[in-house]
Amino acid sequence: MNDITDLFIDILSQHRSIDIADDAFKKMLPDDPELHAAYREWCASNGSSEKNGFIDFCEEYLAEQDSIYDSLSDYNDE
Repeated sequence: MNDITDLFIDILSQHRSIDIADDAFKKMLPDDPELHAAYREWCASNGSSEKNGFIDFCEEYLAEQDSIYDSLSDYNDE
């Protein structure tokens, strides 16, 4: 499996809502033991719970994206 964060980003971009993306991701876990194991490992290495790991990632990812666009806007305003 590719880096699980690529899957997180893909799911988030498909659903455009953290809550809906989280629901879609959590529905995938019971059917894919390999994904569940990778998610469990990702959560452990990132200090997140399995309950909130995907949401934590999404919030951080979106904040980083906003920061990138803010930086570009600041550059264009000069």
